Amino acid sequence: MTTLELKKLLIHRITEINDISFLKAVKTILESKTESEVLLLSTDQRNEIMESKKEIEKGLFIEQENLDKEISRWANVK
Repeated sequence: MTTLELKKLLIHRITEINDISFLKAVKTILESKTESEVLLLSTDQRNEIMESKKEIEKGLFIEQENLDKEISRWANVK
């Protein structure tokens, strides 16, 4: 099945759906995958991202798995 055929099939199937919750969920998925969407950031946001990248390069971060373990230890302290 080509990309064009798949798109046509999906469009046809979506037109048959009347469940508003499901359609909103599909809309959310589609919006998250739209390549033409441009994220506009403020100067402060861009600066924060650049600073975070520098910290990562310096090794100033904790991996999620290690953070989860640390939080579990804190939660179990009596």
